[in-house]
Amino acid sequence: MNTTPHPPLEGYYDDESQRHRCVVDLFDRAANDYNWICRAMSLGTGQWYRKGALERHGLTSDMRMLDIATGTGLLAQAARNSLRPPRHVVGLDPSSGMLRQAAQTVTGLVQGVGESLPFRDGEFDLVTMGYALRHVATLEAVFREYLRVLKPGGRVLLLEITRPRSSLGLWVARVYLQHVVPLIAHIGGQTAAAERLMQYHWDTIVECVSPPVILDALSRCGFTNTHCAIIGGVFAEYTAVKPLTPQP
Repeated sequence: MNTTPHPPLEGYYDDESQRHRCVVDLFDRAANDYNWICRAMSLGTGQWYRKGALERHGLTSDMRMLDIATGTGLLAQAARNSLRPPRHVVGLDPSSGMLRQAAQTVTGLVQGVGESLPFRDGEFDLVTMGYALRHVATLEAVFREYLRVLKPGGRVLLLEITRPRSSLGLWVARVYLQHVVPLIAHIGGQTAAAERLMQYHWDTIVECVSPPVILDALSRCGFTNTHCAIIGGVFAEYTAVKPLTPQP
């Protein structure tokens, strides 16, 4: 069974075969504005939240961490001060434009995709992904790779934005992400590519599969202790553990 995060999105690509190229192109074009987009969407609290999430879910100084879909390296940056040495975090992303931005603050960058990781089995203690699960081909493809590159007992931490459950929460999120943030972007002189990426973010949030579907996929791929914490009705923190011994 292969679970796509959402159906093909009309207006961006016509079928799944076009998804990867479309997504990479969106991020390449908006790479110069991406950090600004993140600050605007989070009201400047993004790095504080990322650092707190890593601490809440067990990041320690002796870990080796892989940050998948690292983008401009924001989650990797949040981890660096906790790791000794800081090079114990590796960032991977398919977008060359995003990696060029990340290289200004992060070392240990690799171009690639989560569905086919260029790393040895059991190489990392922690695998993370920040707000990019909506962009993968299938949940199972990436989760099997995460399991493979983790050490026994290693953990996965996925940060996501999930569709609010209440109609009021959905309305507030829609107004903020579809109207307020784009207006700020326009006033701030951001590019049309940045506005296009913000629209794509919203469309994937609305269409993304629910947390129980994601947790089920993690379990079916071999993870244990799967859990999802919803913060503020919007921010989802998925965690799971690779078993110490292979499961039958």
